[in-house]
Amino acid sequence: MTHYDVVIIGAGISGIGAAITLARKGIANFAVLEKGDTLGGTWRDNTYPGCACDVPSRLYSYSFAPNPDWSRVFAGQPEIREYIERTATEFGVPERVQFKTEVTRAQWNPRTQRWDIDTTQGSFTARAVIAAAGPWNEPLIPDIPGLAGFGGEVFHSSRWNHSYDLTGKRVAVVGTGASAVQFVPEIQPLVSELHVYQRTAQWVLPKPDHAMPEAESWAMRTVPGVYSGLRRLEYVLLESLGVGFRNPWILRLVQQTGRAHLFRQVRNKKLRAMLTPDYTLGCKRLLMSNTYYPALTQPNVEVHPNAVTEVRGNTVVGADGQEREVDAIIFGTGFHILDMPVGSRVFDGDGRSLDDHWKGSPQAYLGTAIAGFPNAFVLLGPALGTGHTSAFMILEAQLNYLGQAVSHLQDTNWAPIAPRREVQDAFNAEVQDALGSTVYNAGGCHSYYLDVNGRNSFSWPWSTKRMLDRLDGFDPAAYSHTETDTAKAPA
Repeated sequence: MTHYDVVIIGAGISGIGAAITLARKGIANFAVLEKGDTLGGTWRDNTYPGCACDVPSRLYSYSFAPNPDWSRVFAGQPEIREYIERTATEFGVPERVQFKTEVTRAQWNPRTQRWDIDTTQGSFTARAVIAAAGPWNEPLIPDIPGLAGFGGEVFHSSRWNHSYDLTGKRVAVVGTGASAVQFVPEIQPLVSELHVYQRTAQWVLPKPDHAMPEAESWAMRTVPGVYSGLRRLEYVLLESLGVGFRNPWILRLVQQTGRAHLFRQVRNKKLRAMLTPDYTLGCKRLLMSNTYYPALTQPNVEVHPNAVTEVRGNTVVGADGQEREVDAIIFGTGFHILDMPVGSRVFDGDGRSLDDHWKGSPQAYLGTAIAGFPNAFVLLGPALGTGHTSAFMILEAQLNYLGQAVSHLQDTNWAPIAPRREVQDAFNAEVQDALGSTVYNAGGCHSYYLDVNGRNSFSWPWSTKRMLDRLDGFDPAAYSHTETDTAKAPA
């Protein structure tokens, strides 16, 4: 059985960042276990037409690996994936990755003070585990009666079937979130009929996207400080928007931009009424598009402002009872965000899973370490999500903290540590108290930020700067330390 000091689960942006952090800290004995056959995580899996960034590309990148050659302000999926793979290669990550190796179970062993890890390619042990599978990993497909008997093509946007030709087909799109807003305008000109099933109208803002001018690209490549200065400016602009998430009245002003955008692009009053949200902007994930609304106005598109309740043969039945016969169903219904698969695969020393601990409401200390799970860390974890900035900003705050924690583990010969329960509880109580007045909780909608218990287990209620400050210092006093006789510990 192979032993490592650290095992990282997942080779997307989080796993790659963790691998680079460990290498910089002088950890030589670590591995990245990746269930796929290539790097990239969500940017490998999501290849649907129109897939692109919804934050500026300069912010959607590692600060330690600037890319002055983005072709657009908001880069597309192929370009982002190429950047991720190139950065990983530059830092020597691929040789650390074991591909086609899916973790099926990881359990802390109190006797050996190691993690026992079972995978599809054998078993491993590790002193520490970093869960980097991310929340945008497992597609969420609703349990619709009769779906299994549908005679046509069915797939989720994150598992796009490129071999299926949509030309001339009658297509039902279920869900109108971030992915649907991007792929609907791409497939609309191809299909004969497009039926868009919308449970909840979304605020869609204009997208300030354009090709990067050559002069700007040249300046970013050659003039010192230009790239970092533009990145900083974009950060400040998004943080300014973030103030509104903590003061919803500001976003109610901003949403007038969305209302004007809708009015300009959709002149039909009935359709416009269907597409007008009844909650405050920011309560759900912010969406931006210049092409989504125009696509919905085309004569081959019908918007159904309700859920799909049943599939009968090749007929889709809406909650309003209307029936539409289609050739294909495409789900743009998101992911298992707060019921992530890792929850049922990671176990404490008593054999209780994360799911058993969480009971539907994920919790961690600083979104990164979990009481009862020694030497275990989760990236892009609970209570760290924001509605206004880049996942890379959150990730790098955590990587800074992770680096300090790993250094502490090295200094103590990997003696087990886990957050003290009362410290974790106090942090999460503070988060929940602060969330009450944010748009996430007070905006009047039900979003994926809320778990099955109705608790917001996703969102960070303060500024990104406060997150960076809070995660800037690893405090051993917040952790319980298990005494270990290192002389007798397994080699």
